[in-house]
Amino acid sequence: MAAAAMTVGSRLSAWGKTPSGFSGDLKHVPDADFATPDRYAGMPIKATFLDEISWDIPHQNWGIKEWDKDFRAMSAIGINTVVMIRAGLGKWITSPFKCLLKSEDVYYPPVDLTGMFLTLADKYGMQFFFGTYDSGKYWQEGLYQKEIDLNLALIDEVWEKYGHHKSFAGWYLSQEISRRTRNMSRIYAGMGKHAKEISGNLTTMISPYIHGVKTDQVMSGKDKPLSVREHEEEWNEILGNIKEAVDILAFQDGQVNYNELFDYLKVNKKLADKYGMRCWTNLESFDRDMPIRFLPIKWEKLLLKMEAARKAGMDNAITFEFSHFMSPNSAYLQAGHLYDRYKEHFHIK
Repeated sequence: MAAAAMTVGSRLSAWGKTPSGFSGDLKHVPDADFATPDRYAGMPIKATFLDEISWDIPHQNWGIKEWDKDFRAMSAIGINTVVMIRAGLGKWITSPFKCLLKSEDVYYPPVDLTGMFLTLADKYGMQFFFGTYDSGKYWQEGLYQKEIDLNLALIDEVWEKYGHHKSFAGWYLSQEISRRTRNMSRIYAGMGKHAKEISGNLTTMISPYIHGVKTDQVMSGKDKPLSVREHEEEWNEILGNIKEAVDILAFQDGQVNYNELFDYLKVNKKLADKYGMRCWTNLESFDRDMPIRFLPIKWEKLLLKMEAARKAGMDNAITFEFSHFMSPNSAYLQAGHLYDRYKEHFHIK
C-alpha cells in the first residue's frame, strides 16, 4: 500500500502500534501508543520553587484559591517540597518583614505570601524552604557584610514568626552566583550558619548556575564559558569555603548545551559528595533556547535533562518552576500540556 493511501489504522498497524478497540479516529488513542520503544526513563521531579517575587517572568496574580488549586496539582504528581525563591528582591517583598521595612526602601506588601505558602504546605504535607532577601545591589557592589546583616535580622524575625509551622523544613540562600562572584561564599557561609544555629540545624540549600554557553555574560560576548575542568576547579574552592553552612547543592541546569549537561552534572555530584552535601539538580522547566523570555520548555528537552540527572546519580530534582511552566493552572497553555506529558511518562493518573 502506498504511504499516501494508508489510513491512520494501517499506519499504526505497520508500526505494530494498533491500539485495541481502534475505531478509525484518534479520540480514544492515548499518546503512549506512539511512544518510541527506547525513550529515556528520566528522573522525576520532587520539588519546585515558588516564584512570586519575580525577576524576569510575569506574575499570575493568584490568591489563596488559585494557589490552593496549584498546590493540589503539585501534590498529584509527587512534589513534596516547595522553596519560596526569595523573601524579596530590591523594593518588592513577600511579607511585611519589620526589619526590611525599617532599614530598606521597600514597598509594603498587600498579602503575607510567606504565611500563605506555609499554610498550604502544612495542608498538603509538604516541606517548605524559606528563601532569603536579595537586595539586588549590596552584594553586586561588594558590600557583602551589608547583605549578610540584612539577612541575619530577617532570619531571626522569620523563625520567630513562622517557625511553628510543621512544614518549615529549611532555608534557601537566594543569591545566585557562578564564577564571577566567588566572594559571595562569605554570604552563603554567614547566612547558612546562622540559619542553622537559630532553627535547630534545619537544612540549607543553594542553587547557583553553571557558567556555560547560555549565560547572559557569554551570550552577550562579554565572557567565555567555563569548561568542565574549570567549573570543577572553581567550585571546589567555593564549596570548600561553605561546607559547614550548606547542605543541598542544586545547580541550575539550563545554561549549558544538552549534550554536555551530563558531564557538568557528574562534576557537581562528585564535588557535593566530597564536601558532604546532597546533590540536587535544578531542572529548569522553561526554555532558554527561544527568542522570548521565557516560555514552557519542550517536553523532549525536559526529558533529555531528566535523563542526564538520572544517569549522573542526582539525589533529587527541583524545578524552576512548576506554577508558571508545568502547571495545568498556568497562564501559559503549553504548561498544562507539559503537565500532561509528564504524567503520561511516569504513569500518573
